Amino acid sequence: MPTFAGLATRPHPATEPQFTRQPWRAHGVERVPVLIFDDPGGLAKQAARQVRTLIEAKQAAGDIAVLGLPTGSTPIGVYQELIRMHREEGLDFSSVVTFNLDEYVPMAPDSLQSYHRFMRENFFDHVNVPEENIHIPRGDLPEREIETHAAEYERLIQRAGGIDLMLLGIGRSGHIGFNEPGSTPDDRTRLIVLDEITRKDAASDFFEEKYVPREAITMGVGTILDAREVILIATGEHKAPIVRQAVEEEPNAQVSATYLQLHNNATFYVDRAAASELTREKTPWLVKRVEWTEDAAKRAVIWLSKETGKAILRLDASDFHRHHLHDLVHTHGVDPLCQRVFEDLRRRVVYRDKLPKKEKVVVFSPHPDDDVISMGGMLHALVQNGNDVTVAYMTNGSVAVFDQDVRRHLQFVEMSWDVLEPGGESKVKDRIAKILRDLDKKKPAQVDTEAVQKIKAFIRYTEAIAAIEVMGLGAEHARFLDMPFYKTGRVRKDPIGEADVQIVLDLLKDTGATHLFVAGDLSDPHGTHRMCYQAIDRAVRRYGDSLGGTPEADAGGDGAPAKASRRKKKAADDPRPLVWLYRGAWQEWEIDKADVFLPLSKADLELKIEAIYKHESQKDRALFPGAYDDREFWERARDRNTETARSLDALGLPECFAAEAFVTVREMP
Repeated sequence: MPTFAGLATRPHPATEPQFTRQPWRAHGVERVPVLIFDDPGGLAKQAARQVRTLIEAKQAAGDIAVLGLPTGSTPIGVYQELIRMHREEGLDFSSVVTFNLDEYVPMAPDSLQSYHRFMRENFFDHVNVPEENIHIPRGDLPEREIETHAAEYERLIQRAGGIDLMLLGIGRSGHIGFNEPGSTPDDRTRLIVLDEITRKDAASDFFEEKYVPREAITMGVGTILDAREVILIATGEHKAPIVRQAVEEEPNAQVSATYLQLHNNATFYVDRAAASELTREKTPWLVKRVEWTEDAAKRAVIWLSKETGKAILRLDASDFHRHHLHDLVHTHGVDPLCQRVFEDLRRRVVYRDKLPKKEKVVVFSPHPDDDVISMGGMLHALVQNGNDVTVAYMTNGSVAVFDQDVRRHLQFVEMSWDVLEPGGESKVKDRIAKILRDLDKKKPAQVDTEAVQKIKAFIRYTEAIAAIEVMGLGAEHARFLDMPFYKTGRVRKDPIGEADVQIVLDLLKDTGATHLFVAGDLSDPHGTHRMCYQAIDRAVRRYGDSLGGTPEADAGGDGAPAKASRRKKKAADDPRPLVWLYRGAWQEWEIDKADVFLPLSKADLELKIEAIYKHESQKDRALFPGAYDDREFWERARDRNTETARSLDALGLPECFAAEAFVTVREMP
């Protein structure tokens, strides 16, 4: 009988399908159990605990634990927690058998983008799963052999007794594994053609979409549904729309994750950001009885205004009754409620004369263009108000520069060398020739040489300086932090470390900042914004402690951005800096969450766009624009800001040409 690490295999319980239950209805329209966590860390720990419980139960019974494992950024937190459990608590993986979901085709196992390499670097090299128990589909086989390999993969799963626990992520096309739209519950491990959205999402790992393989080998939906337990994990606002579809829409072939509704023991683990589009989170009054706090009532009134197409002060009792808000009317009354919400929003519209003046301000920009894309209007207003502004560019942005931009800049240096140094030595020209030869020899998706990475960083730096010059600042106002976590030469970054935090803390101490502008846009599909946020959060907490900050001066809350407006300063002597959270190129703050709306005139918006134009390497065609939006970054900023203004106008607030939105907090949520 075949064995795994010396343990006899179990018979496969194929007689009992795992997908016979009726749709889940605990939260009205939700058709599968969903657990919502306040942050990704808590989610990762709970998922890891589930894995640990399974392993230890199987070990106690003298049995093997069979895991189905995913790749991608989402499960990394789970793997890190399992590694910690192994190192610090003795969690033993010697009786664990693993089957990974998928692999690109063609793909050599040692390639940077290979899932074989990903799993070893992020998990297997750090725990004691026996080598012979690790199974990952091969992407390096001739296509004629893949069908046989796929069938053998299925047989190996059955010989192991089936998968006990399957961990899954979800793609923005709704795929689980690489089961793209059109997949069905009858599908087994097979070769599949990748969807356009999937390839665009993967473009960052391959440096350009054209280098992303067009095919992959993946477990089928049927293989996944055979697992005894399934946990799908999703984090981040960019996953919220597809999570809602997977949870609330009926099973369908366009979103393969919807088939998990058919499983007897499948659960979605999502953080609050990924859950934000669920009905129970976005419009809970449609599915359950709501405790009508001021925040909830405000959100409902804004929603009702949009639903009816009426300004807030034009809403009447019949509007509330027709939209199932009877108890809200009963609790608050129509006119008093609408007046309170309207006045609350009106006070949040803040013109330049009410913004900080002659203060010390640090603007943190994760990439070298996030400052002008996300808050160019605010940046110009702060400069006009005489503030001492420092723009801190946290990463060098080098991976987002095309090779042809390097060639163009080097050719400029070469052609202008006689002007720069007439009769000078030829060492520079020889060096340029060497770099150009290296580029010629560069293979698709290969990491740049150190010299090329530096040149690409300098291209982004000079663009950043040119952009803030439009705003009235100069090179002396720019700080290029070049944080270590980013400097991998790849889109996938190292974890935030002490060195990253210390760089931010040193800047805070050096500037003595009283106002910090921070990217609160956690929808960045490449994760850089989230990682920069983590570093700033840790540094700000230490900085606040050193200043004698008083957390009790803040209103309470659960840490979610939706509660951020309740964290404003309550004591005038609080020394901690005020944090202004802006959002980036992917979305804007919702009207009910924003604390400050800065109106922009047509001239203000045109100046902002002029500054964005200075980022020439990102103009016309950005290397990593994101999968769903073909607009240039200046177009996104323009459309987002004008849409915010239109939304405020529709609510009955004073009309303006465009507007930027911010959330202000003393403690970062």
